Amino acid sequence: MAKIRLVNLHKQYKAGTDAVQNINLEINDREFVALVGPSGCGKSTILRMIAGLEEITSGEIWIDDRKVNDVPAKDRNIAMVFQNYALYPYMSVFENMAFGLKLRGYPKSEIIKRVNEAAEILGIGQYLERRPKELSGGERQRVALGRAIVRKPLVFLFDEPLSNLDAKMRVQMRAEIHKLRMRLQTTFIYVTHDQTEAMTMGDRIVVMNKGLIQQSADPMTIYDKPSNKFVASFIGSPPINLVEGTVVRKGAKYFFDEGKFQVKIIDEMAPKFAAYEGKGVIMGIRAEDIYDKLFAFEASADNTVRAVCEVVEPLGSEVYLYLNSGKSSFIARVGAHDRPEINRDMDLVFDMSKVHFFDRETQETIV
Repeated sequence: MAKIRLVNLHKQYKAGTDAVQNINLEINDREFVALVGPSGCGKSTILRMIAGLEEITSGEIWIDDRKVNDVPAKDRNIAMVFQNYALYPYMSVFENMAFGLKLRGYPKSEIIKRVNEAAEILGIGQYLERRPKELSGGERQRVALGRAIVRKPLVFLFDEPLSNLDAKMRVQMRAEIHKLRMRLQTTFIYVTHDQTEAMTMGDRIVVMNKGLIQQSADPMTIYDKPSNKFVASFIGSPPINLVEGTVVRKGAKYFFDEGKFQVKIIDEMAPKFAAYEGKGVIMGIRAEDIYDKLFAFEASADNTVRAVCEVVEPLGSEVYLYLNSGKSSFIARVGAHDRPEINRDMDLVFDMSKVHFFDRETQETIV
């Protein structure tokens, strides 16, 4: 078991590009942390520096009470699972899983025991004599997991391990990794650009962009209380609707004026907007917080918006409506029974208690 601590971790390449900038992060023993962000944000670089595969420009990496900056990768007792499986094609499944143990001089009896235990956990015992080319993508990924498990490492590092699998297999392998985590009870650091993987698997999500940590919190805090516009737009499917407008005041009330519609900012949020009166802000509202007025509760003129329904996209248990106010486009996620006519006006109710507002200049969350 291990605790990981990154202190002012920085990585700069020779061209002067900052891949990672002053990262401070603590990962607790037995915690499952998902590093998520777009391609090139630095998440895989962090993983490789923890593993000892990438040189650190500055900063410190600690595993428990041991600083490992100068410790070779082979001596860090960390196992890494790669995106491309990295299996030896000329070796059997058994030989691939046993290879690392052989290099470390483990006795044959211990190797057989560990490989068989890992194969049983992953359900690949019947494939031990096969070559990788005889396996499916999901089976190869299990072998890569098995090769890591037999090491019994302090920390498991996963670098986008499911990105080469089809959608159905990704769902299945997410469940397998969940089971593996519960059984092994060790520390997991999981890198992905897929926010669904991060939301469903992580105890904590670390959202990154341009080499910086944008927010670190549990999945529902990330979803419900994003720290800025980037986090709000990156986490969630479909992405959050972002609408530009101006804060206006009517008497003691504040309204968000999009140009084609106005919605009232709820009283609990209003004190935050005194400094924004007459200024531009960005409103974010998720698709599930927009309702067809025909099926909505507590509809009023203050939270009702008229828009044209341009596309109806049925998905079985739910329907996505693609809408246009005349100035802004947005998506609503409604029940399977709701099928409005295309290219017709419809009234929509915004749940104003669920909206987010962002400063147009800094992109930081106002409320």
